[in-house]
Amino acid sequence: MSDRTLRLGTRRSRLAMAQSGQVAEAVSRVTGRPVELVEITTYGDTSREHLAQIGGTGVFVTALRDALLRGEVDFAVHSLKDLPTAQPEDLVLAAVPVREDPRDVIVARDALKFTDLPRGARIGTGSPRRTAQLNAYARGHGLDMETVPIRGNVDTRIRYVHDGELDAVVLAAAGLSRMGRIDEVTDFLSIDTVLPAPGQGALAIECAADHADLVAALGELDDPFTRAAVTAERSLLAALEAGCSAPVGALADLLADGQTVKEMRLRGVVGTTDGARTVQLSTTGPVPETYDQAMALGRELAAEMLAQGAAGLMGERAH
Repeated sequence: MSDRTLRLGTRRSRLAMAQSGQVAEAVSRVTGRPVELVEITTYGDTSREHLAQIGGTGVFVTALRDALLRGEVDFAVHSLKDLPTAQPEDLVLAAVPVREDPRDVIVARDALKFTDLPRGARIGTGSPRRTAQLNAYARGHGLDMETVPIRGNVDTRIRYVHDGELDAVVLAAAGLSRMGRIDEVTDFLSIDTVLPAPGQGALAIECAADHADLVAALGELDDPFTRAAVTAERSLLAALEAGCSAPVGALADLLADGQTVKEMRLRGVVGTTDGARTVQLSTTGPVPETYDQAMALGRELAAEMLAQGAAGLMGERAH
């Protein structure tokens, strides 16, 4: 490899710039080469439509991938939950670094916890997945709350709370952590209440498949446990034939006996956005040692969920 500056393609949002900056430092350490950020505007950044309307799948990713294929950038950093489940042949997922906290959190007025929100509380989220699970939780616990569809970056969403328009907003813990704003969280939502999006908290480092030396260098940042977990989660999503804006939650975590990792547990949920009907199942098996084993874990759980009627709960299925 030469010593020329590597060009990292990133979305322009403050969150994307923060996480890309952290990856740039890590890549510079493993390659010994300087890394510059190349800001790219995606359709998802400019559209004012709600993600559920524009489909979600690829709207934050396509422009970055196009820049990679044109050779305008050497590699790109994505929030892994934004990636479509189908991987283009000429691009490779060179690294999935160690995952941040995958949970969802709330930022609420008066530093309220989730269970302390008042009757009729208005909770903002742009995610059908969060909407479905929050409404299901409210129904199951006799709570009176209203989910309000919102868009915008982290600042915009939190401002809705500070301005008194909403009682709380739901955000990803990982994003706030990477932006150095985790202290603004008023409560962490248990994964028993809201399962995160497949791949939430993980980053994807992607580059052209024919850049073998760069693929190998970036691979030093890969975390095998994180990759196995997100592969299983995304396999579940793909087998449900659901796009990344569908109301599907999934989380694979490692079950340890003392210091020894014994098994991987995969949980999945799909539900109608009003919370009236949900299918939530889990499966446990050996920690996948190969890509195919991780894919099989996701497909097996998806088959069980489909047998329980999951397909009918997702609205339009993304083919």
